[in-house]
Amino acid sequence: MTAGNHSIVTEFILAGLTEQPELQLPLFLLFLGIYVVTVVSNLGMIMLIGLSSHLHTPMYYFLSSLSFIDLCQSTVITPKMLVNFVIEKNTISYPGCMAQLYFFLVFGIAECHMLAAMAYDRYVAISSPLLYNVVMSCEVCAWLVAGVYIMSLIGATAHTACMLRVLFCKADVINHYFCDLFPLLRLSCSSTYVNELVVLCFSAFNILVPILTILGSYVFIIGSILGIRSTEGRSKAFSTCSSHFLAVGIFFGSLAFMYLQPSSVKSLDQGKVSSVFYTIIVPMLNPLIYSLRNKDVMVALSKLLERSFLQK
Repeated sequence: MTAGNHSIVTEFILAGLTEQPELQLPLFLLFLGIYVVTVVSNLGMIMLIGLSSHLHTPMYYFLSSLSFIDLCQSTVITPKMLVNFVIEKNTISYPGCMAQLYFFLVFGIAECHMLAAMAYDRYVAISSPLLYNVVMSCEVCAWLVAGVYIMSLIGATAHTACMLRVLFCKADVINHYFCDLFPLLRLSCSSTYVNELVVLCFSAFNILVPILTILGSYVFIIGSILGIRSTEGRSKAFSTCSSHFLAVGIFFGSLAFMYLQPSSVKSLDQGKVSSVFYTIIVPMLNPLIYSLRNKDVMVALSKLLERSFLQK
């Protein structure tokens, strides 16, 4: 990074979502509120599942893991983003930028595969209810979650290692609100062919494979639901799956828009809007979607609140 016409880049400047002064305060309050809701709802979901014995099932084990991922993902991105709205020049050190990129990728990739694992869990529960506890044993669930994190660590390490070999010139303003892959590659003064190839390959695997797994699971799920004779049973099965499908649609839709386009046709300003969905909005919505549309969670919450009031 010191040879020839290259200068040492020790820090980057994050441009943020907007440069319009009149929008800074409203956006700060909006995203601060979203972050507070995200932290409270995800922590609440983790605690509720941990304290409610009848929620100690594979479905809620995966949901608790998803809440942990969402909490971490939001914490990696949002606090630094909020700084953009209150100071004129938001800087981040080179090591800090690489660390933020790495952990963003770890939890982003983990969410992709966790949603696929949850779809498989729903498929087993609806298609083979009598064998559910055998197929989705504690060991199987633990291995699935371990596999999710192994794939996320491999993907994040590959992307970050490739980014560390990139040379950055004097341009140090990242046109984004956090250190993401494509905005960083735009600042490179060296070849990014290897990086873009790695992004395309890993994005195809980490986005398309979970999407195909989810779609395949839901094809079988819908077939099984249509085979249920009772209207009540069919309605319960649909309500169980609709929450997951809604969360999947929002997350993968915004993610695919950002990472499965050629860099030549990609607009970073459009990418910012897309990124807001999967880094900030989805982590807030997931616990709300799964709790408000889930009777078991609402019953567990009411019992926990009732127990805490009785103790007082």
